Amino acid sequence: MLFWFLTGGVILSTIDINYAAKLARIGLTDSEKGRFAKDLSTILDYINKLNQLDTGQVPSTSHVIKLQNVFREDKVLDSLTTDQALDNAPMKDGTSFKVPRVL
Repeated sequence: MLFWFLTGGVILSTIDINYAAKLARIGLTDSEKGRFAKDLSTILDYINKLNQLDTGQVPSTSHVIKLQNVFREDKVLDSLTTDQALDNAPMKDGTSFKVPRVL
């Protein structure tokens, strides 16, 4: 089934729809391809409308909100000693955790 869908200057062919479906890793029946072509064409028409907007006075932004460091300041705190860390270890080898061989 070969079809062309044209609205507002956007032309989609079966090849385009098959390619998009393959990229999305979805299987489409012929009726679904027709509906998908219509929906995708509507989306592309909307994008074309957005492209016609004058954005010359809009400042460029890389993020919509101001970026700031949300991390706390580093503080040195007491930590476990080696013996305390190994107290609950099921197997230990001196100052190290002992684990079963993986391979």
